[in-house]
Amino acid sequence: MPVLHSIIHKIDKRPDGSQAILHRSGAELDESQARDDLIHQFNESYNAKTGKAWGFFHAESGAFPFSGWLGKYLAGNEGFVSFSDNAVEHLTRLMEESNLSVGGNALFCHYQQGLTDYLIIALLQETEAVVMTDALTLLTMRRLDLDHIHLAARINLSEWKNNPQSRQYISFIKGNNGRKASDYFRDFIGCQEGVDGPGETRTLLKAFSDFVESEDLGEESAREKTTTLVSYAMAQAKLGEPITLDELSEVLNDEQPKAFADFIRDKDYGLSASLPPDKKTLNKFRRFTGRIDGLSISFEQHLLGSKVEFDEAGGTLTLRSLPTQLTDQLKRAAA
Repeated sequence: MPVLHSIIHKIDKRPDGSQAILHRSGAELDESQARDDLIHQFNESYNAKTGKAWGFFHAESGAFPFSGWLGKYLAGNEGFVSFSDNAVEHLTRLMEESNLSVGGNALFCHYQQGLTDYLIIALLQETEAVVMTDALTLLTMRRLDLDHIHLAARINLSEWKNNPQSRQYISFIKGNNGRKASDYFRDFIGCQEGVDGPGETRTLLKAFSDFVESEDLGEESAREKTTTLVSYAMAQAKLGEPITLDELSEVLNDEQPKAFADFIRDKDYGLSASLPPDKKTLNKFRRFTGRIDGLSISFEQHLLGSKVEFDEAGGTLTLRSLPTQLTDQLKRAAA
């Protein structure tokens, strides 16, 4: 993961409406193992965060100038330090207008992962850590808190450049519902939400359930494919990469690599060719199966409490919204 450019500025600001004081760095971070470890640890923590959203830039304007500065830097018309200076000054101004905001260390880093260029922007806080010295004594020191990242965004620069119509080349951490403390940071990036990650993931899982039913797969095969889908999606989430339908389709069945992707397109589920995985939704997707004395039952975990109700004391299941094909058979049998 080569780091091309990186810099950290510091902003002093308390959440009491006081003036924000900017301390510019003036120079990029030196190439070092510490710098590379910082970016690596940041990405690991960022990828593990839930509650992220995906979007794209507002049109460049006086209110949203960030994309213009970024474009000039990428075109070679402005250096990285100058780009970060413009950006962090704008961030400081927006921070002063937000009474709930607090200062921090503003990290800007342009790096490559494989053939893809990324830019990460984050406001990192500091915390105290206790370390052991070579003399076997304890020492308290300040460190950047990478375990609790609340204001951060990552821009897929390659996607923005090569596919400007995309609506998901920016990922960012969403604030808690009802809180406005992080709104200024999203305005600073100039980002608008473009893809509903949880909704897209739910639609993908619904399409998968329909696909499994249409293929009339056995319990073991259905369970294996469910495990394969969740494993692939979780691996993509860990890497901070989207789910690609064609790739997922091939992973599910290498003998018929286009079967699932074609099913989704033919049924017009409205899914994009790639979509951001939502780990909370994926964690709820688990298949329960069982067979006894000619009775076979199989359903996804997310149906519990809605279409399937389990009475633990009585050891019974109540099913709702039965398939039409099944109810027709039952009516004919009862006639």
